[in-house]
Amino acid sequence: MSPATPLRLGYGTNGLTDLRLTDALALLADLGYDGVGLTLDHMHLDPLAPGLPGRTRQVADKLCELDLGVTIETGARYVLDPRRKHGPSLLDPDPDGRAARTALLTTAVQVAADLGAHAVHCFSGITPADTDPDTAWKRLEESLTPVLDAAADARVPLAIEPEPGHLLATLADFHHLRRVLDDPEPLGLTLDIGHCQCLEPAPPADCIRDAAPWLRHVQIEDMRRGVHEHLPFGDGEIDFPPVLEALAATGYQGLTVVELPRHSHAGPELARASIEFLRAQTPLKGAPA
Repeated sequence: MSPATPLRLGYGTNGLTDLRLTDALALLADLGYDGVGLTLDHMHLDPLAPGLPGRTRQVADKLCELDLGVTIETGARYVLDPRRKHGPSLLDPDPDGRAARTALLTTAVQVAADLGAHAVHCFSGITPADTDPDTAWKRLEESLTPVLDAAADARVPLAIEPEPGHLLATLADFHHLRRVLDDPEPLGLTLDIGHCQCLEPAPPADCIRDAAPWLRHVQIEDMRRGVHEHLPFGDGEIDFPPVLEALAATGYQGLTVVELPRHSHAGPELARASIEFLRAQTPLKGAPA
């Protein structure tokens, strides 16, 4: 058996929205994180504001200065529509709405390439009312195809996340999408450990082992069975040592990003507590000897 790969820990900027991006990156570097899950949003590298290439170069310089890796996340709540959370989605009944989401993801791929990110994260969206499953899957297939083409050109994996309540909610749904799209090389998986605890039939460690060939991005937090609420470590039900051991055994080399998007009010303290908790569970890269 090959030796375990030390995990590379990151923290999501969607949990640090009260900080300027430069301050958030400096905080994470000081705490010993290996990287950052960077959500493109109006407060952190706005993907829709003028001058994106120049602003991206500035972020790239800061990441290099701080020796931080990065993955690009696209779960900003109101970046496209200030009145609809996560709207419009890849499943929107309005073709122009779907095109706007596709364009945002294509922009995210370019930003990821410019930053040297290891993946771009995305999700399907909730099936709209009065939309049958076949129609929803067809929309997802059509909306993702240009993004996958861009990802192939940029050589950046597109890592779709099974999200509770969405069309693509489970690992089984991810495999369905792979088959529908004829298993395109750029398509990978974002595995959220809390989501595994929330609704997958298998324990999180088994989910990791089953998903290993397709892992391109990992998110981590605590959670309870049947309740989709991202919790600080220790507040949920997950047994983390087997989870971290399973992750290390896969050989996954991307970031494992702490995902606490509703806790920005306590972001700096939770970033510190999170890395201390994870280091205490199992030996990780950067842990004190």
